Amino acid sequence: MLSFIVSEAFVDLRRAGRVGVSAILLITLSLTALGGFWLLSLNLGRAVSQWRDRVRVVIFLREEPAGSALGDLVRRVEGLPGVQRVRYVSKSQALQSLRQSLGAQAGVLEQLPRNPLPASMEVTPDEDATTPEATRELTARLSALPEVEDVQGGAEWVEGLARWQRLFEIMGLGVGAVLALAAILTVTTATTLVLHVRRAETEIMRLVGASEAVIRLPQLLQGMVQGLLGAVVALALLEIAYAIGAPRLEPLLNLTLGLARAVFLSLPQILLLIAGGAGLGALGGLLARGRATA
Repeated sequence: MLSFIVSEAFVDLRRAGRVGVSAILLITLSLTALGGFWLLSLNLGRAVSQWRDRVRVVIFLREEPAGSALGDLVRRVEGLPGVQRVRYVSKSQALQSLRQSLGAQAGVLEQLPRNPLPASMEVTPDEDATTPEATRELTARLSALPEVEDVQGGAEWVEGLARWQRLFEIMGLGVGAVLALAAILTVTTATTLVLHVRRAETEIMRLVGASEAVIRLPQLLQGMVQGLLGAVVALALLEIAYAIGAPRLEPLLNLTLGLARAVFLSLPQILLLIAGGAGLGALGGLLARGRATA
């Protein structure tokens, strides 16, 4: 019985002809668009997570504290809400760091009458305090300290990346949904055409006692096969685009976002995309069944 249903599904797929091929093409386009935006969102999400770990707030001090005053200031900063840890940078450490950054040009520093760099503290916020609102509140608390001259740093740039990530997710879902709807309608049309062609054959099967499941399952299976074929082709296109584009884009990603390499979809995500294709095809087959029954 199973072999009969499967063979009938593939016979129906051939009967669908160009309409069936169009359905496969539309499923391929919808899943390729969805997968493409998914890839962009996935890699932007990695950049956002990475940069959130690097968010720092730097406070510049009016005067370099000494002795117990330094320990007291560090304890007060560490006790503020949203502070994970504090690193003190003295005036001499700041000058040494600048000297290393200048390299061969460091000799110009010897001309200075005194060290002009202020002492500072590098504050690492808690994981929950890396949003723009939380860093603004932290900045306000730090600015209120009498020893603080200026406060710099924040998470606005990271949140800008997060907004781009959400935009890509919405665009991917929107474009994918429109193309998926077109694919479902095309699968429905292809399957309905096959049902009309097989109308006489179907009536004969009912007269000899065939169940509705035996009569209808080939249409459902036909839609699933179309969806699976579309998903496999979409994944092949995405893999080819990734293999060609990733080596060329990775230097730019490293320079702008700090990502050493772009990643492709994981195995669960690939399986989800394939299941989505099969689901689209199956839904088209189910709708055709309803129309034929009506």
